[in-house]
Amino acid sequence: MDPVHLSGLFPPRLLDRLRELAAIDTDRCVQDFADARHRALLADAEVLITGWGCPRLDDLAVTALPRLRTVLHAAGSVRGLIGDAFWDRGLLVSSAAAANALPVAEFTFAAIVFAAKDAFGARERYRATHHHQSPAETAGLGTYGRRVGVIGASRIGRRLLELLRPLDLDLSISDPYLDAGQAAGLGARLLELDELLATCDVITLHAPDLPETRHLLDRRRLALIPDGATFINTARGVLVDEQALTDELASGRINAVLDVTTAEPPLPDSPLYRLPNVFLTPHIAGSLGNELVRMGQTTLEELDRYRTGRPLIHQVRREDLARTA
Repeated sequence: MDPVHLSGLFPPRLLDRLRELAAIDTDRCVQDFADARHRALLADAEVLITGWGCPRLDDLAVTALPRLRTVLHAAGSVRGLIGDAFWDRGLLVSSAAAANALPVAEFTFAAIVFAAKDAFGARERYRATHHHQSPAETAGLGTYGRRVGVIGASRIGRRLLELLRPLDLDLSISDPYLDAGQAAGLGARLLELDELLATCDVITLHAPDLPETRHLLDRRRLALIPDGATFINTARGVLVDEQALTDELASGRINAVLDVTTAEPPLPDSPLYRLPNVFLTPHIAGSLGNELVRMGQTTLEELDRYRTGRPLIHQVRREDLARTA
């Protein structure tokens, strides 16, 4: 990984635990598998602990890592990390994506509650007019009975539903791999995507970035969202036709909470920075600050399981990549 991430993922107490679990040089972060300084170390490595900034495990890495059996990824997706040659070797892979799902779900939970109360719009109006709303002026707002639609039964989508279930919300979900019984087990009604978009007050996107999900929400589908509804995206910007979304937002018809955009950051002249009905944040929903430690802890727990011959809890299989991030 890039060494800049090491202390965040593995503070001193976790580094001490790491040294207890494995023969490892915790002062060395490899960023180039062709670097001669690391040749002997890599040739003997059975386990790689990887993170943001790890070079791709491609044909060059196959040669450099002849004894490699396991990759424990202290980050999210491994889609772009592991090449076919390593999968062909039957590599055992684990990811801390589940640990990263929790802060994203928490961020989205907060955004849903704020959207239900129109907190973002109220802030803009309060700042401009200094007018204190009376109860009569808040008709139709609040969380009670609010229709919330979740797109994608991903790790994050499922964790979000767990957080939302205690609230008095009307929960729906859309996912092509889910059936009605499974949706009910998550506490939600299964809807086709178009119906979910057309019937929910708050819509939150948690689908994976796959070729078939690019512009999943195109201009036609964005037009289905009811007037006054809020769209939340903490997944990936490319899942949405951003120009079509910008047009909808510029009309004032809908609102948005956007933690991700197609270009990050958006171009300096993007209307997304200025529109009063857009709450724009710089990709902060995922793990940051002290939340990184949870990912490091998850990785060490997986290492201990591997060391003692127990199954990995967060194993990623090659076939999973066809439908997950």
